[in-house]
Amino acid sequence: QVQLAESGGGSVQAGGSLRLSCAASGYMTSTFGCMAWFRQAPGKEREGVAVIHLYGGTSYGESVKGRFSISKDNAKNTLYLQMNSLKPEDTAMYYCAADKGIRYGGNCPHDSSEYNYWGQGTQVTVSS
Repeated sequence: QVQLAESGGGSVQAGGSLRLSCAASGYMTSTFGCMAWFRQAPGKEREGVAVIHLYGGTSYGESVKGRFSISKDNAKNTLYLQMNSLKPEDTAMYYCAADKGIRYGGNCPHDSSEYNYWGQGTQVTVSS
């Protein structure tokens, strides 16, 4: 049974940093086709923040480019999201997601419907 568990959320002032972690169990991060971070703020749709392909390629949402970085440590079976220069508009529930399917084009989708496994989420609050 695949399980994803996020941690690392919290409250921070604008300009600060946080690192989110997503510990996987029941399946190896080294073999998921795609892993991703999504976020959802109250009253808004779920938004793709960052994705990482099985072969290591990454891509980011426009609003976080240059500030966030996605990575994974296969030895620890954990996905990370390093968030720097945080802004109040980054406030949201952040979710880890994964899918076993391999995209041979090397690109992972930012569409939440493409991911079959989800964590429970961790709250990030950025104050001005």
